[in-house]
Amino acid sequence: MIGSSAKSTGLPALNFQTLGLMFIAGFFATNAFDLWGQVISPGLGFANLSPHGLAKSLLGSLGLPNGDFAGYFVHFYLVGLIGYPVGWLFIFAPLWNRIVGSGSGWFLPSFVYGFGLWIFAIGGITAIAGLPLFLNFTGIAWVALVGHVVYGIVMVAVMRLIQRG
Repeated sequence: MIGSSAKSTGLPALNFQTLGLMFIAGFFATNAFDLWGQVISPGLGFANLSPHGLAKSLLGSLGLPNGDFAGYFVHFYLVGLIGYPVGWLFIFAPLWNRIVGSGSGWFLPSFVYGFGLWIFAIGGITAIAGLPLFLNFTGIAWVALVGHVVYGIVMVAVMRLIQRG
């Protein structure tokens, strides 16, 4: 199975090994996302991503504390280390394997997952946060697309490296 050592159910075990896998892969993927969005992209003259800003907007729209710390906490910990890895391990990868099968390798599904994360974040969360849908397809939306795809690829690549060792 892509990205997990699954039981016959197609889902990974709920244990510390899976939690560690999520945290480590999520850490590297979030750092790759932020490196792209906050260093490389602006260095190339493209938009600068501020994912904690989206998190702050979401928290504010829900009436929750929405300071800088809260925004960074949600972006890095809740989304990057937990939310997106859970989505891969327990939702996307098992569905992909059931529908498409594992013969497509790991790169294509990780790419598709990253694209789906972009749809979710920039197409969905922005609307809930009261921001324009897909941020009106400005430069930041396209930088975010690349960032989410990079996140998906790096997360799955790190998971595979850990599981091989």
